Amino acid sequence: MKKSLALIFSSLALAGPAAAGIAVPGTSDPWLAGMPAGSTASSGDSAPGQSPVMVPVVGGTTLSFAVTGLVSNGPCCALVGPDGNGLTGHTTGDENGIANVASPINALVGVFLDDTAPNLTPTPGALDFSAGGLGTGFLSLSPGLKQVFFIGDGRTDSFVVQAFHVPAGATRLYLGTMDGFGWYNNLGSYDVTVAVPEPETYAMLLAGLGVLGALRRRRAG
Repeated sequence: MKKSLALIFSSLALAGPAAAGIAVPGTSDPWLAGMPAGSTASSGDSAPGQSPVMVPVVGGTTLSFAVTGLVSNGPCCALVGPDGNGLTGHTTGDENGIANVASPINALVGVFLDDTAPNLTPTPGALDFSAGGLGTGFLSLSPGLKQVFFIGDGRTDSFVVQAFHVPAGATRLYLGTMDGFGWYNNLGSYDVTVAVPEPETYAMLLAGLGVLGALRRRRAG
């Protein structure tokens, strides 16, 4: 019952306007987001060769994602899906005004920017998606500008679509993959659909989450 409801609401959440078929190469370094050609990051990467993929967004909206594909953080390592494996931080730490993050390696990640270059303003705090932090099974997430955040396949382990709230002032979302350093030799790519649910669809999604919560409480009782 719970699994079937989750699948239904996964479909509903992608019913709004969508940008489909966005290819995000494994070489997409989030710490080059919004930086001009010739900029460098992460011990060997440079723009535009390792720049992440930009998607226009509107502050105050809510996004959902559907992601498929396989990526590897180098010729040494196996290809894995968008939820990634293990955990890593950015070896260089904060860079180009973009915050560090703790995230599964090879995961699909994103970072919201406004219209200005990220290195012109102070760097925000880092987000932590380890099991002891935010984790990766959240139902909704509200990252700030210039905070790298985990996206994965856009769903919880129970197949519920995760909601990502676009911060005020954001005009651009950059999509990349997670690595510790040197994206230039990464392999594979992700195919990403970014959807903005219609208001009535999002209301149905929230109602569905309430039903799932009630089922959990009943079973726990």
